[in-house]
Amino acid sequence: MLRSLALAAALTACAAAPVLAAGPALETDDQKAIYSIGLSIAQSLKPFSLTPKEVDLVKAGLTDGLADAGKVDPAEFRSRIQQLGQERSTAMAEAERKAGEPFLAKMAKEKGAEKTASGLVYIPVKAGTGETPKATDTVKVNYHGTLRDGTVFDSSVDRGQPATFPLNRVIPCWTEGVQKMKVGGKAKLICPATIAYGDRGAPPKIKPGATLVFEVELLGIETAAEKPGLPPGHGDTGK
Repeated sequence: MLRSLALAAALTACAAAPVLAAGPALETDDQKAIYSIGLSIAQSLKPFSLTPKEVDLVKAGLTDGLADAGKVDPAEFRSRIQQLGQERSTAMAEAERKAGEPFLAKMAKEKGAEKTASGLVYIPVKAGTGETPKATDTVKVNYHGTLRDGTVFDSSVDRGQPATFPLNRVIPCWTEGVQKMKVGGKAKLICPATIAYGDRGAPPKIKPGATLVFEVELLGIETAAEKPGLPPGHGDTGK
């Protein structure tokens, strides 16, 4: 896997070359498929936060590798590649958490906002008139998830299909926040990383340490575990 990662890094470096800046041909399905490989590789390399000089090193490694002229044995650096990825991912998470603190403080001052001990900022939008779910219940919701800059990363609203899932199988922010709602109600859940996806994030859309915003409408409560679900933040939630 680490060898594949090293090759992926090299391929991404090539993707950063002037040929991409000029615009690659994407006329055939094969061309589009190969281009998609580059996009997937780039996503997998996000935790490394490569500098331009490091991209040059990766590009050199690809060039030498294809010519069977590698200057080092990749096997000797497998553990270092893993360690480097962890170090940079941790640094990225810390920076993202700090960047999210002013946003959380701002949202906590919104009208009607409540900040709980966990760090959740709960903002009621519309009061419901139905029952309130328990953590063991399965709920049906419509939701719209964004990053703090407004970028949408997941939305049952955009898909046109409500999501259904056990409330105790989602991120802690949801388990706590949705239990504050009544059926028919709407609310905003502002979730710090500690009760969302933590230092790992949910690549490629959610960075490590990211603060998330969910607009949630509680449509109904179903029998516990009646229908399996997945945590919000994934495009196949509730499917």
